[in-house]
Amino acid sequence: MDKIIYMDNAATTRTLPAVVDEMLPYFAEMYGNPSSIYGFADKSRNAVNTARKIIAESLNTKSENIYFTAGGTESDNWAVIETAHAYKSRGRHIITSKIEHHAILHSCEYLETCGYDITYVNVDENGTIKLDELTRAIRPDTILISVMFANNEIGTIQPIWEIGQIAKKHKILFHTDAVQAYGQIPIDVERYNIDMLSASGHKLNGPKGTGFLYIRDGVKIKSFIHGGAQERKRRAGTENVPGIVGLGKAAQLASLSMDDKIKHETKLRDYIIEYVTKNIPYCRLNGHLINRLPNNTNFSFQFIDGETLRVMLDMSGICSSGGSACTSGSADPSHVLTAIGLPRDIAGGSLRLTISHETTMEEVKTVCDILAETIDKLRNTSPLYEDFMKR
Repeated sequence: MDKIIYMDNAATTRTLPAVVDEMLPYFAEMYGNPSSIYGFADKSRNAVNTARKIIAESLNTKSENIYFTAGGTESDNWAVIETAHAYKSRGRHIITSKIEHHAILHSCEYLETCGYDITYVNVDENGTIKLDELTRAIRPDTILISVMFANNEIGTIQPIWEIGQIAKKHKILFHTDAVQAYGQIPIDVERYNIDMLSASGHKLNGPKGTGFLYIRDGVKIKSFIHGGAQERKRRAGTENVPGIVGLGKAAQLASLSMDDKIKHETKLRDYIIEYVTKNIPYCRLNGHLINRLPNNTNFSFQFIDGETLRVMLDMSGICSSGGSACTSGSADPSHVLTAIGLPRDIAGGSLRLTISHETTMEEVKTVCDILAETIDKLRNTSPLYEDFMKR
C-alpha cells in the first residue's frame, strides 16, 4: 500500500496547516520575550493572552485560571504533587482510579514514598469507575480526587458530573486528566465542578510540547517548576510563544468544528465496531459501548499476538497501537485492560484504532478489510487456535 492510513490519533494528531500558519510568525518575526517591558514584546504577550482567552472560553472559565505548560504530563504532575504538598496540613490521602495515565499513577507512586496514602479505585468491565467504591474510600484526611475525563486506551468517558458532586459535597479538590477529552467533547468546568484540569496540544491537532493546567480560583497550589515569575508566578520558564499560539488556534478550531467532528467520528467509529464484532470471531470490544470518545475503538482478539498484528498492519500501511504510546515496548499487558478484568492472554491481543475528523469512510473500510484478512492469516498459523478449533 502506497498511502499511509493513520489510525493512532490518541497517540498524537497531525498539526493542522492553519495551526502551523498561525505559529510561524512567532519564530522569526515576532520573537520578543513576553516578559519583556518594551513595545516589541507586546505582540508576543498579546498572542499568549489571546490563546489563554480562547482556551478559557472553551471551558467556561476566566483567562486567569489557565496556566500554560509543556504538556499533559507536566500538568498532571503539577496538579497531583503540588496539591499534596499544599494541603498536607489537612491530610495525606488521595483517591484516583486504577486506569489513569501513568502521568497520574507514577505521581501517586512518588507521593507514596513521601508518606502519602493513595487509594486506587476499581472500575467495572467497561472501564467506568465504581462510584460507590469511590465514595466509601473518602476519609476525613482526603485532600484530592483525580479521575481522568476519558480513558486514553479504551475511550470510556467517566461520570465526571457525579464525581464532581461527590467531591464538592465532601469539600475535596477534584482534578481531571482531560488530555484525551479536551477538544473532542464539550467540557464545562463549572458544570462539572472541576477544580483542576490537564490538557495537551498535540491531541487536538496542535503542536507537541504544549499544554495547560486549569486551576480554579481559591485552589492554593504553588509552582511545580521554579525560576522566574512567568504565568503569574506559578510556572517558571520563558513561555513557548509559538507553541502557545498553536495550542490556542487548535483549541479554537476544535471548538468551532466540534459538533460536526463528533458526528463524523462517531459514524466511522460505529462502523468499525459493527464490522469487527460481526465479521471477526473471538473478539471483544473494550470500553463502554455508548459512553466512549467518538474517535476511539479498542478490541482484544483471542489467539493473536497484538504486537505481531500491529507490525503486519504497519506493513500494510496502517498505523495503529495497542494502547498508550507512553508504554509502547513494555512486555506487560496494559494496566487498563487488566483493570477491566481481561486475562493476560486476551489482553495481549489488543488493538486500538483511533480516528480523526480527517479520516474517511473509504479508509475505515479498507482498514476493516485488511484487519480481518490479517487476523485470519495469523490464526491460521497459530497452534493455540488450531487446538481450540479441534475441540
